[in-house]
Amino acid sequence: MSPPSSTTAGGGGGAATVWAELRHAEPSDVPFLRRMIHQMAEFERLTHLFSTTDESLLSTLFPSPPLPHFHSFTPLILETSFSTSPPPSSPQTLTVTQIPLTSSFSDPDQSTFSSPCGDGKVICGFVICFPNYSTFLAKPGLYIEDIFVREAWRRKGLGKFMLSAVAKKAAEIGMGRVEWCVLDWNVNAIEFYKSMGAEVFDEWRICRLAGPSLEKYKNE
Repeated sequence: MSPPSSTTAGGGGGAATVWAELRHAEPSDVPFLRRMIHQMAEFERLTHLFSTTDESLLSTLFPSPPLPHFHSFTPLILETSFSTSPPPSSPQTLTVTQIPLTSSFSDPDQSTFSSPCGDGKVICGFVICFPNYSTFLAKPGLYIEDIFVREAWRRKGLGKFMLSAVAKKAAEIGMGRVEWCVLDWNVNAIEFYKSMGAEVFDEWRICRLAGPSLEKYKNE
């Protein structure tokens, strides 16, 4: 059964809930990943830097043979379902929870993001992370390149759900820390990360070589 495009929660029948599942991405998820990455670029006002294609995502995120999860580029997909039963667990499932909906809800892009897994699931967000290393700790860490929730599904606890799941996994496999970047104007995100226990380092700056600035080193 497909989830309704509009659900009213908190009425006489009580608050509605939605099942949320964070799972490892599959190659069939690539078109959805690209669309969400573009939405993220729009939100961050960085579409002038966007050049991602389905082909480039497929070749870089899903190499053959596949590499172990969390020891290379690891894309995760967030799906939701209005089913009365929890989604069946699979080897690809990282974690599952229920999220309450306490106000009227509508997802105008529901059909566009209908999951290739079927069962009425809708793709709502993603995480891409990969390992890094701390010389001060002499331990590997996990770097979150992107964490994103589609607009219709924000402010429902799904960002916390995803970040908590990634942090839990990093702790379980003995990593020393989890890191990510946030734009300085995104005050809501900064406060959210602080509420999760993250320390925000105002004194650090990102340094980057890309495009022509990087390519010129080929011949040096």
